[in-house]
Amino acid sequence: MRVITGNTNAIGPGKIELLEAIDATRSISAAAKSLGMSYRRAWLLVDELNQALCRPAVAATTGGARGGGSELTETGHQVIELYRKIEQQSAQACSEEIQQIVALVRKP
Repeated sequence: MRVITGNTNAIGPGKIELLEAIDATRSISAAAKSLGMSYRRAWLLVDELNQALCRPAVAATTGGARGGGSELTETGHQVIELYRKIEQQSAQACSEEIQQIVALVRKP
């Protein structure tokens, strides 16, 4: 599922996966690394998501004795929870159609 506003892909599976990785690692850099993407790409996705939402999903801190870090805001946690709930409900509601389309996919 994707949420598109204007020309912006505001929310999609990649951004949700990135939010979950940031939540697990408390770092955009570490999250990017765990997903095999560049820090720049991850930062751009977070910035795009934060700009698309009424309130930011990720709060970043810089510097300090232990270096910077990032954490999800309440909005970030809500976005993940709602997205995963929609995914689950959609899969249940469309299970017959999903089975039919899977049957059309070539087997390796």
